[in-house]
Amino acid sequence: MLFTLNVNGKSEKVDVEPETPLLWVLRDTIGLTGTKYGCGIARCGACTIHVDGQVTKACQLPASAAVGKQITTIEGLSSDSSHPVQQAWVEIGVPQCGYCQSGQIMAAAGLLAKRKNPTEAEIEAAMADNLCRCGTYQRILQAIRRAAQIAQA
Repeated sequence: MLFTLNVNGKSEKVDVEPETPLLWVLRDTIGLTGTKYGCGIARCGACTIHVDGQVTKACQLPASAAVGKQITTIEGLSSDSSHPVQQAWVEIGVPQCGYCQSGQIMAAAGLLAKRKNPTEAEIEAAMADNLCRCGTYQRILQAIRRAAQIAQA
């Protein structure tokens, strides 16, 4: 079935089954591989994107449910890594293996879009569904705090 999706500000025509998870449409049909597959059951956060500004797990959202919505992937967060979260991630040196980082960054960006100066409890709650096998949680926390500072400067 032919759908038109708005991905990172561009209109993308895709020919997929309506129930195809948006994750696979983004990766396999459109070619945006920054959004990762982790668990397939929305528990790890590797597939985190924004849909109409809301943090969303792409592995569980059918493509047909995304029609008419604004979809933002890690590739669309900024064209030059200038988003405060991306800047802070580099400054703090968050990643080890890096696999989960696009989902972590998208979750953090979603939090900071709603809360300009989140508390530690708010950060932990917002990031609870994003797992890091390397255990970089302390650097993630530092980077989110730093991103809040960068955004307010």
